[in-house]
Amino acid sequence: QVQLVESGGGLVQAGGSLRLSCVASGRTFSRYAMGWSRQAPGKERELVAALSWTGGSAYYADSVKGRFTISRDNAKNTVYLQMNNLKPEDTAVYYCAADSFARRDVVDVVLYDYDYWGQGTQVTVSS
Repeated sequence: QVQLVESGGGLVQAGGSLRLSCVASGRTFSRYAMGWSRQAPGKERELVAALSWTGGSAYYADSVKGRFTISRDNAKNTVYLQMNNLKPEDTAVYYCAADSFARRDVVDVVLYDYDYWGQGTQVTVSS
């Protein structure tokens, strides 16, 4: 079993920045592909960023490319999402996710492949 705990959400003005963190339990974090997804009210959950085991391969949704950066520290069992130049349309609950079946340097871009999920952290961007 893997438990994921997100933190770092909050209220920020448009153009501001936030850094989300997700700490994972367990001893095999370095062998999980990791991702961040979000869900806004009335909308489907979408994958916004993902990272392979070693961090060598990354994926970003077009809506966040150039503004968000996903990274990981395997020594700390932590994955981060640095969010810059935030926009009101980024307002959502952000979820950390782990894919325990991903292969080494594969970044998983299929949302429903992820088998472990955190509880989410709210990000609100005011205009």
